Amino acid sequence: MTPNSRIYFLSLLLAFLLTACGRTYTVPQNTKPTTQKLKIYPDYTNIVIPPNIAPLNFMVRAVGDEFVAQIVAPSGKQIVSGSDETGIIRFDSVEWRNLLYSNKGQSLTATIYVKRGDQWYVYPSYYLQVAEEPIDPYLSYRLIEPGYELYRQLGLYQRNLTNFDVHIIYENNRTEDDKNSHCINCHNYQNYSTKRMLFHVRGNHGGTIIAENGKIEKINPKNDSLMGNAVYPSWHPRRNWVVFSSNKTGQVFHIYNKNKIEVLDYGSDLIFYNADTHEVSNVLKTSSDWETFPCWAPSGDRIYYCVAHTSLIGDVSDSVTIPYAIQHYRDLRYNLMTMSFDEHTMTFGKPQLVYDCAAHGLSASVPRVSPDGKYLLFTLGKYGQFHIWHRSSDLYVKNLATGQVYPLRAANSSNVDSYHSWSSNGRWIAFSSRRDDGNFTRTYITYFDHQGHAHKAFMTPQEDPRFNLRLFKSFNVPELTRDAVPYESSQFRQVIYNTDPTICKYREIRSQHIGK
Repeated sequence: MTPNSRIYFLSLLLAFLLTACGRTYTVPQNTKPTTQKLKIYPDYTNIVIPPNIAPLNFMVRAVGDEFVAQIVAPSGKQIVSGSDETGIIRFDSVEWRNLLYSNKGQSLTATIYVKRGDQWYVYPSYYLQVAEEPIDPYLSYRLIEPGYELYRQLGLYQRNLTNFDVHIIYENNRTEDDKNSHCINCHNYQNYSTKRMLFHVRGNHGGTIIAENGKIEKINPKNDSLMGNAVYPSWHPRRNWVVFSSNKTGQVFHIYNKNKIEVLDYGSDLIFYNADTHEVSNVLKTSSDWETFPCWAPSGDRIYYCVAHTSLIGDVSDSVTIPYAIQHYRDLRYNLMTMSFDEHTMTFGKPQLVYDCAAHGLSASVPRVSPDGKYLLFTLGKYGQFHIWHRSSDLYVKNLATGQVYPLRAANSSNVDSYHSWSSNGRWIAFSSRRDDGNFTRTYITYFDHQGHAHKAFMTPQEDPRFNLRLFKSFNVPELTRDAVPYESSQFRQVIYNTDPTICKYREIRSQHIGK
């Protein structure tokens, strides 16, 4: 083929593709109404959505030869899309963006048409309420296979929620014969910004990776004075300080149980890390109380956390605590606690009870305070603290002004609803749920209104709505941020593989309540 003929062929191919992609759909005429229930995947019916969310592409789950979707604004402006017999509806991103931004605070009407043979049928319409407030544009998460004992390839990723772009933060790229394999987890950011961020590397080349102001370093906070590894982190909202829990963690497997697996702590304390001086110290060091999941209040003058009280007394070995945790896993219930913090002396006050979950036969995990400081969001389940495996888990909030505690009923489901993150304006919550099939966690988003109520949650949109059905991995630890991660995966890899961790110095306990 000559150069000119190649150019001619490519021109014809491009013209064909542009013509195919530019097909115009119109609203069908002479339709018949159907009383059949509309089923689309994901379920985007009757929800509140951010004005900056990517197109909510979906699949119509009905038999048909052709499909048309119409979305109409109160002004009469509309967008129309269609599909062949696959029922895959994809909206033009420019038309979608313009429609949402010009209709903030308005309700859009969506209608689905299905053609069977020569007849078009129309389903009852549903609404899409466009909120005034946007969602933070970036969502970070871990993708992990739902394996129980082993892992292979896993990674941290960041999705732009205003479109479908995905950035690789870091992947371990494990192979069967790769001796350098390692687990990565617990990514966290300071005050909804990626200017300061961290994540853990477990196994080979292990350490905590901390990135700030263009610099990446690997640290090792573990020492003989701590309970175990530094685990669940939370950055101070302004200062270069992090509180972690220090946990000894294991997992056990059920022979027959709908929850499949238990992830257990058999000891945990709270620790404080000063990233400026590389110093680590205990906040609490107790044997009878197991503290975990610390988080800062947005004011920076207190932390919230979870604690389970045990009957263990004094210094006990793993040979005692591990059997205790396994035998009593259904009795371990974590209450919500808080401690004040003096920024000048860097010391914590005495623990105070926030909500007595155990008195209600429930157990809390992952407390997170809303950016305005008014609400404490957390997960409640029947027992334990690793609710990502517990079908009983639901999202709850406590109004910190009135003391009222209540579930987010409109957002919850009959299956697992667990790990969650606020948007920086406090109007959106991203969380993990297994409501689709009970096996894979996927990220859902719910609107949290000014009255403190959540609305029906919806799945994070994908360019191809079949994406989640074809992906045999779980979305884990969703975190919302205002800006994108400014580092390339290769920069993290260089530090992880080619540097030794900085050993942290230990200082004395930073609490007025030491414990025993």
